[in-house]
Order: sequence, then structure tokens, then C-alpha cells
Amino acid sequence: MSARLQSVVAHLAGMGIVSVVLGVLMAGLVLPMAAVTGLATREVAEKVDDLPRSLHVEPLPQRSRILDRHGAVLATVFEQNRVVVPLRRISRTAVKAVLAIEDHRFYQHGALDLRATLRALLNNAAAGGVVQGGSSISQQLVKQTLANQAGSPVERRAATEESFARKLRELTYAIGLEQEYSKDWILERYLNTVYFGDGTYGIEAAAEHYYGVDAKSLNLNQASTLAGLVQNPSAYDPTNHPARARARRDVVLDRMASLGAFSRNRAAQVKKRPLGLDPRPTPNGCVDSAAPFFCDYVLQYLYADQRLGPTREERIHLVRTGGLTIRATADLGWQRAADSAVAGRTDPTDRAIGALAITEPGTGEVRALAQSRPMGPDRSAGQTFLNYVVPAEYGDSAGFQAGSTFKAFVLAAAIEQGIALDTTFQTPNEAVFDQADYENCPGAPPFSGSFSVSNDAVPSSGRENLYTGTRRSINTFFLRLEQETGVCAPFELARRMGVRLTAPDGDGNTQPERVPIFPLGVANASPLEMAEAYATFAARGVHCSSRPVNTLQDSRGNTLLEYDPECERVLRAATADAVNDVLRGVLEPGGLVQAQALDQPAAGKTGNNEGLSVWFVGYTPQVSAAAMIAGANEEGTPILLDGTVVGGEPVYGASATAYAAPIWGDAMQVIDDGLDAVDFMPSSGVPGFGIETPYMPTTNDQDGVSPPRGSEPDPRSRRGDERSPGAEDGTESE
Repeated sequence: MSARLQSVVAHLAGMGIVSVVLGVLMAGLVLPMAAVTGLATREVAEKVDDLPRSLHVEPLPQRSRILDRHGAVLATVFEQNRVVVPLRRISRTAVKAVLAIEDHRFYQHGALDLRATLRALLNNAAAGGVVQGGSSISQQLVKQTLANQAGSPVERRAATEESFARKLRELTYAIGLEQEYSKDWILERYLNTVYFGDGTYGIEAAAEHYYGVDAKSLNLNQASTLAGLVQNPSAYDPTNHPARARARRDVVLDRMASLGAFSRNRAAQVKKRPLGLDPRPTPNGCVDSAAPFFCDYVLQYLYADQRLGPTREERIHLVRTGGLTIRATADLGWQRAADSAVAGRTDPTDRAIGALAITEPGTGEVRALAQSRPMGPDRSAGQTFLNYVVPAEYGDSAGFQAGSTFKAFVLAAAIEQGIALDTTFQTPNEAVFDQADYENCPGAPPFSGSFSVSNDAVPSSGRENLYTGTRRSINTFFLRLEQETGVCAPFELARRMGVRLTAPDGDGNTQPERVPIFPLGVANASPLEMAEAYATFAARGVHCSSRPVNTLQDSRGNTLLEYDPECERVLRAATADAVNDVLRGVLEPGGLVQAQALDQPAAGKTGNNEGLSVWFVGYTPQVSAAAMIAGANEEGTPILLDGTVVGGEPVYGASATAYAAPIWGDAMQVIDDGLDAVDFMPSSGVPGFGIETPYMPTTNDQDGVSPPRGSEPDPRSRRGDERSPGAEDGTESE
């Protein structure tokens, strides 16, 4: 026996792999020939008999896309950057290149290419190491499938370990694949499975990433480069190792020419060319999105949808691996307007948060979400992953007290109960209110104690009606009006309009904020909740729950879910029309925020929470938007706005008119240019509608309330906005 042959036999015996090469063959492909290596024939046969013949093949993980309402890509999310395509959508040149370098006899042999395997073993043995692979494409696919589908570290190790058992298992599964599926199916699956380096899986994602083309458009230079990556994607990664990648590409070209795919002259011509890369990153997640916090809202909304799976983990897995097309409700044009408005008034490193939420009345579709702190991990740059614009269940922010924007709920409840718009109360500038005079919800304990309310900066005329009391945001007027409505009606109305109405208690839990000072906005709320609530007025009493998604499609374009509007009437149309008539005066001549007037009719309400936050919620018949600036440290804990710097300017005496309303106006004045002018409907059947309402302009809009007597001060009871004279017991109603 020659020295070379002795070396080969010794190498084969040491590896124990010849049982794979020669011991599994023919017909049922079980023909033990282990004697060559000294292994017992019976032992090998028993190992083969114990192995399953059929490989469970799961759908390949694919990236999902989030699109805005016009089809623009907001973000991609994935566990593996892959887009599965059929074989017919892969260029024939690319197919030939991969076959040439990996398994050129794929269509001629079965699960095992004995000739290639023996040649590889011989070459490896002579070289004293692994210099050539001999696995068929079917065997490679089995290995990659087992690794991809491994559900535990133990399974992953078993799928990749260098052992006789793994080789035998792979070959047995490969036999099953060849018996169950066509060659075309196996090749298609293989081309969609393999890793091409730089985070790309499958030939479609690789073609897009390295060259900016579809797999069906790959030319010879591109195809041969990608085919060369399969053997060792890291070593031949063209973005990190272009010289190695080019040398490997040339090997593929030579191999294709030697197999007759084209002439050697053509191979020589292509080898003279550069790789021609046009690398394009594929961001994963929301950080690099044009609407990062909208993107995050979409994901959290889907993760909470139990129709997508029984557990949150399963829902996340589906979204990140299902190749879904998520058609969102966002409008990138509106998003840019919102981002610009927030950025123009606040800076990321301010100890304050600027935010804006925009929704569509009558559908609940959320159009834009913007906040001043960008998404990211760098706190020194003002970055955060907290979404301050959405409710806590979607963004982990507890929200901020919304001040006198809550007065609109009391106004609506009063009109709904038949209280005329010209009803008048005496409204002194300071008043003490007995909580026993406020009716609670049925079955709930009565209120006790007392509290005082003042209108420090906005003196009352002495007597106010529902028009003047609302437009001037007179605190004491609303505390008197709530004695007529009771606390339960406006509280429950606000909940039905989308406001969660909870606040943290001393133990870190949440509890309902149903208290007599409710009109002054003591409950936490997010801008999206407030935009959703006021959209109910714009939609003439029909409330639609906020939603960021319209449809969900699978990787083949089939509709999985449609997210239809979830709407219900919560107010009479006449009541909403009357509220609109009252609130439009806030933006009209003499109103608190007249500087933000639009080209079409609009209405709104300011809110101020004792210097902690300022709000403006405004709307037209087509758009509802809530703007907020709230003092907050790096962790999002509320702090006073006064004394901080917002947008480069120190804040002294923060007001909704000066700080929140301009954010709303800057965005809405852009958005309304693309909308047809639509007016609010005049009210009918509401007593006192359209009365003369002399307006006293004011330049400040603050609230002030002291804690109930006989009780401990409540740190949650931040007071609403626009201070206005309070009503006392016994105030006469006209």
C-alpha cells in the first residue's frame, strides 16, 4: 500500500466518516460497509434504523415591514434579515453560480454525491485538514434547517457539532427530503436559507443588501460574488474583506467556465471588473425609522393583540419572523410636520418633554406621534426608549396631568344633561367647596372634606355662563357646574372618550381619579388619549378608539387581519355640536390662542398643571391633535417647568398659550393646507345655543386649588389650567 493511500485510510478511520460515505447507499440507502473503518456493521445499521427519516420543515424566518398609509416604508423588523422568493424569481445566472461552486451534480445524484464526497475526503486527507467540502446541497440544507429550528442550546450544539452521529443524522434527513420534495423545491429552500454574511439570509436579501437589486436581476459579476460567500460568509464578506471576496468570486467564475456555463474568455473579462458593490443597510427596528415612536406604538399594539397568538412571546415571534406587511395609519407628511413643530419649540436635552399626537376623527386612525426626546440609549443626548405620547400600556410612561383640558368633559356632560348654554353662575375669584356637595357614582362612598379654588391670573367678571366660563377657563365656574352634573357623569364620559383616568398611588399601583377637582385635570393622561377624546367632539359625538394599524398581510400578500374602526356614539350629535361652538371661541378673535388660528374652523382647550405641564388640545372636523410640554428629568419623573430651559429659553410662568399651543399651531397650519375646508355643524335643540358671549381677553391661563380640609395633601392633585373665580355653595343658577 502506498504512503498516500495509507494516509487516506488512516484519516478515514480516525474520522469514522466513511460509514456516511459508503455505509449508507443504494435503494433504501442503507448498505453498511463499516468494515473499511473497523466499525461493526450491526452497530451502524442500528444507528441508521434508529434515526427518523422525515425532517420537520418550518417556515423560514422573514423580515416584516411597517408601511405608512401611502406605502412608504417606516421600518423593518426581523430576527433574520430574509425575504423568501420562489425559484422563478432568482436569476438563472445566480442559480448556476451556486450550483457550480457548491454542488454542480445536484440534479444528477441523490441525497449523497458519493463522487464529490470521496474526492473531498481524499483531498482533505492529503492536506491534513479540511480544504474541501463534500456535502450535497440537500445535506447542507438539513444542517442549516436543524440549526435554524433548534429550540435550545442543546439542540443547537447537536446541529453543529463535528461528530459521526451528526453526519449520519443529516444524511438520513437528506434522504427523506429527496424522497418527499422535488429537486427544485430543495434548491429553492436552500437559496432562501443560506447565510450570505453581513446579517443577510437568503439570496433575495443578499442581492438587495450588497447590490440594491432583486435576486432575479443579478448579473454574472454579482451572482458569482454572492455564490462565493456561501462556503464562508465571514471570511469572504465583501464589505469587510473585498480582496478575499474578489479572489473567491474569481474561483466561482473559473469553476463555471470549466463546467461549460460560458467561455473562459468571458470569465477572464468579468474577473477584470471590480465587485461593483452598492451596500445598503437594512435597519432592524424603530430607532432609525422616520417615525420611531409611531413605529414602536405599532409594535406594542400588535404585541398586545391576542388574535396574533396566545402569549406575548408568540406574538413578538410572529411579528419579527412572519414576513408580515403591516399597513399602518401614519402619514409621513403629517409626521414631518409634527416632528418639525415639536423640534422647533423644544430641545432633546431640555428638562422638559414636548409631544404631539394627531388622530383622525370618525376612524380612530393615528396619523402622527412626535416627541422631543429621540429614540436611543444615550441619555446625555436626551435619548430615551420611553414613548411619552401614548398610553402607559403601549409606552411605559405614566403620562402627565392634563389640567383644564378636562373641563371639556364637564361641559359636555352638562349639555348632555340638558343644562342650557346660557346658564349663569356667580364666580368669585376665590371659593371654598364642600366635597359633600358633589354626587359620586351610584354605590360609591360620598365625598368628604373641602378644598379651595382660586383664579389668580384670570379674574372672573363675577358671573359666567357655559360659553364665557369655558372660553376663559374659569376654575370656580366649573367647580360650580360640576355640582350640577355630579362627578360621575363627566368622569365616565371621559373614560368612554378614551382617557384611562388613573394615577399612581403611594404603593406604585394605579387607582381611578374620580374626585370633585376632576375638571382641573388631576389625572394622568397621554397626548394620544387627549387627541382621541377631543376627536369625539369633532366626530359629532362618535368616539373611535385609537389604532395605528389598518391591515396585516402575510408574506404572500394575503390579508391576515383587518383593523376596522371601533366606534360608538357617546354623545348626542347636538351636544357635540354645542361643545364645538363653545370651544371654537378659544381660537377666534379674543380667544386665548387666537395666534394659532387656522385657515378653517377649529376649536380647542388649553390646560396647565401648576407649572408642571402645559397642554393644548385642538381640532377641526377632520383632524384632532394634542400638544404638551411637561417638565421631566432624564427618567421621565415630573418636575416644575418654571426655572428650566425649553427650546433655548428659560421658562418663567409657563402657560399653555405661550408653550403648548404654538406646537399645535405650527403643525396644524402645515397640515390644514392639504385639507378641504369643512365647518362644524350648527347645533340644534340645545338651549342657549349661539347667545352673545362677550369675551375678556387674558394673557395667562393658570389654575390653583388647595387640598381638601380635613385630609392629607394629595401629591397627585396637581391643579388644572386657567385660574378662574370659583363658585360657592348657594350660587344662583339662571
